[in-house]
Amino acid sequence: MSSSWGNSVRISIFGGSHTGAIGVNIEGLPAGESVDWPEVLAQMARRAPGQDKTATTRKESDEPRVLCGLLDGVTTGAPLCAVIENNNQRSKDYSQLKVLPRPGHADYTAEIKYGGHQDVRGGGHLSGRLTAPLVFAGSVARQILRRRRIIIGSHVLKVAGAKINDRPFDPVGASPELLSRLSGEYFPVIDPAARESMRRSIEEARLSLDSVGGVVECAVLGMPVGAGDPIFDGVENRVASIVFGIPAVKGVEFGAGFSVAGMRGSENNDPMYMSEDGSIRTRTNHSGGILGGISNGMPIIFRAALKPTPSISREQDTVNLTERAGTKLTITGRHDPCVVPRAAPAVEAAAAVAALDLLAQSRML
Repeated sequence: MSSSWGNSVRISIFGGSHTGAIGVNIEGLPAGESVDWPEVLAQMARRAPGQDKTATTRKESDEPRVLCGLLDGVTTGAPLCAVIENNNQRSKDYSQLKVLPRPGHADYTAEIKYGGHQDVRGGGHLSGRLTAPLVFAGSVARQILRRRRIIIGSHVLKVAGAKINDRPFDPVGASPELLSRLSGEYFPVIDPAARESMRRSIEEARLSLDSVGGVVECAVLGMPVGAGDPIFDGVENRVASIVFGIPAVKGVEFGAGFSVAGMRGSENNDPMYMSEDGSIRTRTNHSGGILGGISNGMPIIFRAALKPTPSISREQDTVNLTERAGTKLTITGRHDPCVVPRAAPAVEAAAAVAALDLLAQSRML
C-alpha cells in the first residue's frame, strides 16, 4: 500500500479514520521557512467536520502536533512530521462491513485485495479523514509559495441539484485578492447567492436520507514559466495524481477541459501578446496555463468533480460475503450529505503541494 507522493518534495500520509492518530511526514522542504501556526489552524478548520448541516456531525479539533522538522516555527530542512489525534470515534458503527460491503465504498475491493486484514472502521486508511494531514502539508506549502508570489484558491463551482451555481474564475484575470478571500472561507463561493442555493440542495438531500456531489474549481496564480516536464512529469500529470488522492474525486480537467473536444483549433488556441510589463501573455486560457506539460505563466486553472457521499441512510442492496447471497443494508453513523465544501481546502492543499514539488523538480524553488 503506497501512501507517499512527490518527487523532490515528498509527503507520506499515515493512520486511519479510527486509529489513535493520523499524520503526515514531509520531506524536501527548504530550510529557513517560517510557518505561521494560526494560518495552519485556519486551514485545518476549513476542512474539519461538524461545522454545519452540510457536513458530518463528527467533532474533531484537527489540531496538528509537530513531532520534528520545525524549530521555533522555522523549517530545519529535516523531514517535518505532524500528527492529528482522532478523539471522536464510534468504531461499532462499522462492525458489519467485513461481511456487508457498502455500495459506493471500497469495502469489497479492500476485502479482496488485503484478504480481510484491512481496517474497516470508517474506511480505515481509505477514508476521507486522511485529507486532514494533506491539508496540513498544503498549509505549509502554500506559505512557502506565497513568499514566491504564488497564490492558490478555490471555490465550490457546482453542487448537484442547485438552482444557482457559482460563476467560474476569470481564466485570464482571476485576482490574488479573490483567491486569498476564498482560501479563508468555509464553503467558498464567488457569488454568495450561489452558496444559499447550494445549501438548499444539500439540505434537501440530507432530509431525504441521500447525498449530492459537485465540482471544486481551483486556480494557481504566479506559477513561473517553465515548471513541469513533458510526457509523464507534466503539470497536469503531477496535479491530477495528487488531487485523485482525495477519495471522492472522480474527474479532473484543466482549462477548457472536455469542452475542447467540440472546438476547432482556431477557437482553442490561445492568442499570444506582449503585456505592458514585458511578459508574454495569452488573451484566452483554454490551456489552463499549461502547454506540453509545462507552465506558461498564465493562471493554472483546473476543476475536480466529487461524487456524492456513498454513505447514505437509505436502505441499499448489497451482498453478504459470507453467505454469498444478496441482502439489504442500512448504513448508520455520521456522514456528510455533501463533501464538496470540505473538499475545497483539500483540493487547494493538493495543488499547493504539487506546485511546490514542481518548482523544486524544475530547480525554481
